[in-house]
Amino acid sequence: MLNEEKVKELIADMESDWIERTRSTADEKLGPAICAFSNDFPNHKHSGYLLLGVEDDGKISGKTWGDEDLQKIGGMKTNGKILPQPSIIVSPVFKLNGGDVIVVEVKPSNFPPVRYDGRCWIRVGPRRDKASQEEERILTERRISNAKTYDLVPAQGSTLEDLSIELFKMNYLPSAIDKQTLEENGRKTEEQLASLRFFDTKERCPTNAGILLFGLNPEFYLPGCFIQYVKFVGTEMTSDVEFEKKFSGALITELRLVDDFIKGNIIKERPVKVNSFQEDILRNYPYWALRELVMNAVMHRSYESNAPIYMYEFQDRIEIVNPGGLYGEATPHNFPNASDYRNVVIAEAMKVLGYVNRFNYGVKRAKAELEQNGNGQPEFDFSLTTKFKVKIPINKYWL
Repeated sequence: MLNEEKVKELIADMESDWIERTRSTADEKLGPAICAFSNDFPNHKHSGYLLLGVEDDGKISGKTWGDEDLQKIGGMKTNGKILPQPSIIVSPVFKLNGGDVIVVEVKPSNFPPVRYDGRCWIRVGPRRDKASQEEERILTERRISNAKTYDLVPAQGSTLEDLSIELFKMNYLPSAIDKQTLEENGRKTEEQLASLRFFDTKERCPTNAGILLFGLNPEFYLPGCFIQYVKFVGTEMTSDVEFEKKFSGALITELRLVDDFIKGNIIKERPVKVNSFQEDILRNYPYWALRELVMNAVMHRSYESNAPIYMYEFQDRIEIVNPGGLYGEATPHNFPNASDYRNVVIAEAMKVLGYVNRFNYGVKRAKAELEQNGNGQPEFDFSLTTKFKVKIPINKYWL
């Protein structure tokens, strides 16, 4: 726990490869600094500290910090500019002689290389700079030796030929890596994939994330990786089936198809009179909220299960059921205010592709939009243990 004495020690310490001082809260200053500490290139295996309100020579700069500054700094964790999501702790404001000081503690990532806006930053001694190709390779090798989430596990038996390299290079790489780095990049395809956690250089095969995102036949290696949509005529599963559709294939294409299907086939709207001169639009479900809850299922499901994601549309509700209950720090008591990531690479990829706007934010916004649209609150069922289920009532004015 940081206290005033510890903060003064950090300010006085000039070992600059794990301490950085700045008076700015601009994203372009904080982002690369947090990214560099997350990568922990010197392999300290302990936190780095960003001291806000302190000059390079250790003098306090006379700044005054408020709640808005603290919120902005804390938002660097969830705004999706730093991927994978960093682990940071923002201190309260320390009021010292000469001005206010805020300390941002950044923990080393288990999943390097970490990037800010597509660039990989590192810190060695007094230098903070964009990582070279060789430095990034070292970070990639270090990540392979760390504990893995299932999407980082090598898909044994697969080869590079099981991936659509065209989809990776044309549809994903330009969004994940900044233009300047790509122009300077002379790496082989395997190295490009490995730097983004889609290829395991030790086992010489794609990771499960690579198969999921770009696989030519993902179900061959991960039998449950599809979405099954079923529309029932009535309000029970014993009702007749009106329509069904299966979404399978590489996530990079299937997510767009799912998005289009929700918008074009599930969301319905009709005009309703407000008064003699005005009409309003009544929707059965708010598009963004429904889309978010489906994307949340894709991001957080257990891909070790052979069960798919089920999306059931009834006359009076929609139910989404995905394998894998709450994960990590998320519990029935703190959901959705706390979250954890069963699939760190898939979560990062969905942010890169634009299906996630901010981390740990979507479910809360979806609940608000459903309430505003007249659907009421979604019902989350945590009792299934091995599954996660959400029930979304139709707009109460629709039927």
